[in-house]
Amino acid sequence: MWKKSKVSDQTATGQVGIKKKSKVPGVMITQFIEELPEGKSHPDFIRKPIALTIQEGKLAIFKAIVVGDPTPTVTWARNNGDISDPKKYQTKFDPNSREHTIEMPNVSPEQADTYKCFATNEFGKATVTVILNVIEVGFKKNKANQESIATDPKELKAVLKRKSKVRPKTEVRKDGEIDPKFWEILLSSDKKDYERICAEYGVTDFRWMLKKLNEMKKEREQEQAEFIKSISTLKHIDVNPDGTASFELDLNLLDPSSKIFIYKDGEMIPYSQDIDIEMKHNLNQVGKKYIFTIRDLVPDDAGLYQLDIEDVNVFSTEFKIPLVDFLVKLKDVKAMEREDAIFECVLSKPISKIMWVGKSNRLKQGEKYDITVSEDKLIHRLVVKDCMQVDKGIYAAVVGIKSCNAWLIVEADNNLDSKGKKKPRKTTQAGGAGADLAKIAAEQQVKLQKERNERITAVKTASAEKEAAGAVDSGASASSSADSSSAEKEVADVVDSGASASSTGDSSSAKKEAAGVVDSGASASSSTDSYSAEKEVRRNDSVDTGLVRSVPDTSGKDKGEGRRTTQVISIREILSSATKTPQFGGVTTGSDEGLLSGDSNDDRTHFTNGESNVPIVRGEPAELAGNLSTSKANRDGEKLYSKVGDKQELVIQSFKDSSSGQNRAEVIECKTDAMETAGDLPKFDPDDLHKFSKNVVVKVGQTASFKMPFPPQDSSEINWFKDGTELFDGGRIKVVKELNQSRLQIKECLRSDSGEIKIQLKNPFGTVEAFSRLIVVDKPGPPQGPVEVIDSSSSVIEIKWNPPSDTGGSEVTNYLVERQQVGQSVWKKVWDSSADRLSFRDRNVSHGKKYIYRIYAGNSEGTSDPLETESIMTETLIFPGQPAPPEVVGMFKNCINLTWAPPEKDGGTKILGYQLEKRKKDTNQWVTLNQVNDPIQALKYAVKDVSEGSEYEFRVSAINMSGAGEPSAPSVMVCAKNPNTRPRFKDPIDFMVVRAGNSIRIKVDYEGSPQPDITWLKNDESVSPWVNIINVEDASTLVIPSSKYSDSGVYTIMAKNSSGQSSFDIEVRVADEPKPPGPVELEQVVYGKVIITWAPSPEQEKDDRLHYLVEERDSNTRVWRTIANRLFCNTYTASVHSGREYHFRVYAKNDMGFSDPSKSPTWGINELRVPLVTSLPATITLERPPSILVPLKVHSPPQGYQLYMTCAVRGFPTPHVTWYLNGNCINTNNTYYITNTYGVCSMYIIRVGPEHSGEYRVVAVNSFGRAECSTKLRVKD
Repeated sequence: MWKKSKVSDQTATGQVGIKKKSKVPGVMITQFIEELPEGKSHPDFIRKPIALTIQEGKLAIFKAIVVGDPTPTVTWARNNGDISDPKKYQTKFDPNSREHTIEMPNVSPEQADTYKCFATNEFGKATVTVILNVIEVGFKKNKANQESIATDPKELKAVLKRKSKVRPKTEVRKDGEIDPKFWEILLSSDKKDYERICAEYGVTDFRWMLKKLNEMKKEREQEQAEFIKSISTLKHIDVNPDGTASFELDLNLLDPSSKIFIYKDGEMIPYSQDIDIEMKHNLNQVGKKYIFTIRDLVPDDAGLYQLDIEDVNVFSTEFKIPLVDFLVKLKDVKAMEREDAIFECVLSKPISKIMWVGKSNRLKQGEKYDITVSEDKLIHRLVVKDCMQVDKGIYAAVVGIKSCNAWLIVEADNNLDSKGKKKPRKTTQAGGAGADLAKIAAEQQVKLQKERNERITAVKTASAEKEAAGAVDSGASASSSADSSSAEKEVADVVDSGASASSTGDSSSAKKEAAGVVDSGASASSSTDSYSAEKEVRRNDSVDTGLVRSVPDTSGKDKGEGRRTTQVISIREILSSATKTPQFGGVTTGSDEGLLSGDSNDDRTHFTNGESNVPIVRGEPAELAGNLSTSKANRDGEKLYSKVGDKQELVIQSFKDSSSGQNRAEVIECKTDAMETAGDLPKFDPDDLHKFSKNVVVKVGQTASFKMPFPPQDSSEINWFKDGTELFDGGRIKVVKELNQSRLQIKECLRSDSGEIKIQLKNPFGTVEAFSRLIVVDKPGPPQGPVEVIDSSSSVIEIKWNPPSDTGGSEVTNYLVERQQVGQSVWKKVWDSSADRLSFRDRNVSHGKKYIYRIYAGNSEGTSDPLETESIMTETLIFPGQPAPPEVVGMFKNCINLTWAPPEKDGGTKILGYQLEKRKKDTNQWVTLNQVNDPIQALKYAVKDVSEGSEYEFRVSAINMSGAGEPSAPSVMVCAKNPNTRPRFKDPIDFMVVRAGNSIRIKVDYEGSPQPDITWLKNDESVSPWVNIINVEDASTLVIPSSKYSDSGVYTIMAKNSSGQSSFDIEVRVADEPKPPGPVELEQVVYGKVIITWAPSPEQEKDDRLHYLVEERDSNTRVWRTIANRLFCNTYTASVHSGREYHFRVYAKNDMGFSDPSKSPTWGINELRVPLVTSLPATITLERPPSILVPLKVHSPPQGYQLYMTCAVRGFPTPHVTWYLNGNCINTNNTYYITNTYGVCSMYIIRVGPEHSGEYRVVAVNSFGRAECSTKLRVKD
């Protein structure tokens, strides 16, 4: 009975449970209400936790960021256990980054589990799960589970299965036992690498190896099917240009949460799946692609890496780090543009191929780069062809974890003769190692050969000592024998066991023939050499050994017997033997096994027709036959032949894999062998065949792709055809043939590429074909003409056409008609209808007009090119009458304004507008000012295309639907010139300030007709002849290159012509930054008051606008503040307090800015105070009559400017000050702003006018007397 799990995640009563899809994969959202309020939202994750595989004792962290309104509440949980222990689980929230985290310090294996993160608010809940894997230090996968399960004998097999088949380096294998790494590497390797791998591990019995490998592949595929849908794109481990090593594969897992384990040499290694975590090993997943990366490579990283899904191995790859160094490293190369650059290096050991890196990119052989290696594989070269500026940078040679790099510097070719032209390609080469590389490589080769011979001698010596001691290894080579039949038997045993051949027989030639010599130059061992010795030499020296195999020698004539010799063959010969065409009952040409027979003159029994290698379809009957009188026959040691006369037959009714093997027929001393191979007819998966049979529809210019998967089969041939013609790779055709699929691509498809596509799969057992169809669609061709005009009346035009000859591969859906009126440039869409209508009736035409039509055909891919008709005309044209002659209503030098009256007759249709023409005096050509299709709508027009001073006449024509009528009579001749006007100035400036030494430039624009005469004055007098006056049309400029103080004044420009005269004044002030005032002195006459006096600035006499500013700082505030501004006098009275220190500074200021300050001495607590009289004070009186310290100055401001007048008055008691203008008191006039601050009397006028001109007088009166001063004010126009 199944136990039902408790449901803990249900919605509350009254809530609905609406499942929502999140933008983040793996997030499940439940919405509690059907419609969310405006501005509110359910919770969601914008960053979900990432699965983590971490080593025991490390800090494990899951992070998540959630959103929602109102703000969700985040909680964590685990499937098997609770997280209430604060020592093991710590939840945190960072308000700055908005991250919710759960931390597990010192993580233990018991905490490995599936964790859940919940985000909840009143409108819904969001849930996400994440897996934590914890790796015990020094443990093997599922250690705890193995210990518990191992106690049950029934589960012992499953426990052993979960262990890595590759033993760690610490475990010792028995002598003669094949390393399990050999099979793991073969299962993940391509067939082209089988021979190299077998030679490296000392395996020589290739037939046995292939048979066992096929069995292991089937078993492995069954195991993988429990967890994996498909696996593809296997890329073995390799070093990357960035210094890391990686391998990758595409996995489609049945359960995405399946655990992934990585082994190295049988030991599990920890890795990280988060890129942000810096670990030695990293497994990154991008979609279905898994990329395993190793950082910070060291020699210990070499080994066999395996990727397992749960308990099943998926991929194995061996990472080899050659122990090699650079004898000669790369040198920096300096090359000219379009010159070749060479980088060279010499290695300490032969390497057939190294990696070249240029500017962090892997380089490949091609048009730009030439990569070569010497015959001894020690010298490696990179040639960068036709160097340009973009090629400069760092280039590196990488061998395993060793690398060296150098700079390529490309210098520009500054040849003047080639400027502006493309520089020719240079034939010279720059760079190189700068040493005799051949000599260095030869010395290294001698050294390597010496080390190799020493190793071989040591192995032979150890093997000989072992033989002499009587310890015979089961995997050793056969011993020497004097008996030829015994030698023959021993050689045959070598074929079956896979060991290397030893020397046999009595003669030296027999010894030589029996030795499996490989082209590396290493000889086979003698009778005292064991198999293990040969294997050790092979692996150390990287010698490629082949299979030693017995074949008959038919050239021998001694005693009429066939003599057996040994022949070295490769695994490629064995794999290719299955593709040869079978011939039943005879000898197959090209067979691996020859026909063994005696001499033709020998009367002994022999084979007149021997057996041949036969490929046989599984489940089909097979027959092998050889002609012989009497025999005993066996198949793999069993008697299976039957005799019919002199013919021996082997008949297998239903051939299976178990029937495959070596068949041998023996007659006395004669033998013949044949190999039967069981196989299947090539076939396609029905689902794949159904997908392939569907039509492929592409547009013109696109790429058509066909893909056909099939089961991997040896010796299969794949061909592609289009309409019976075979397609080959090249040009627009790309054919890709892989182990389990083939793809066809046709680029930039044309309509002619449409047709039947066929793929043919062929092997020795038969042929199978699959068909599809390519349809290339395009827009249709234009409709067929000629266009037939069915009707052409005053208001109707009807046309008819034929459908297009090429529909573009899809049905025509509609026709489109455009129309253009002759004389106009605009095409207008007038009709769009279905494909069954092949005619169009245009009722929107005007009589007397010509029209042109374009007809388009359309389909789903677009619209065709148009079929264009000739011009089709409606009824007779009726033009309007003549308008009245144009009248001139205004004339200027660049424009003439005209007006006219409409014609009396409009021709029966509406007047659309008018066409205007002009004729210049003394010419006969009328120039059109507007086209008929752009008529003038109004009865007036401004002609701007005229030349000043030229005379013109004009005429006008009316335009209706038929066109333009007869032109009117010409207008009167009129001259293009401006009317006489009084000069007038355009927005001039009336005041400017110029720094002394700079140029004065006064530009005034004006207008007037005729052109006025210009005169400049300064202060009502003619300007100096040194002043430059530049007069151009409608503008005049006064220029003084270097100004002085004396250049200040009022400049007047006067313009005069026959229509009148105008003038304008510009006040120019030349100033410089003022110099600071003189020394500042302080004096206290009255308690609490300090009189500040200073010497005037040197600029005061030159600049009547110069004034002063006083600032104060006391010891209490320690801040400078302004206490007086715009002082035109040299004294000021400030208030002070006892017990404080005071500092004063005075600035001079004019229109150019401030001077540097003049600072006062410190007014301190005990400085410059009025001394206290300890005795009886004497009678002191401070009364004095008024006096004028600073008088009023003369002012001449322009009209509209502001004005300040100031003076300084002294006296005690404080005098009463009265201001007068032309004898009238102005103290009570609101137009004037009058102040009296500590004796400084100021009068301010916001905007002066002519009424303010006159004599100003200031009168100061007290009981002791009277004082006054006066000045005159002249306001300029």
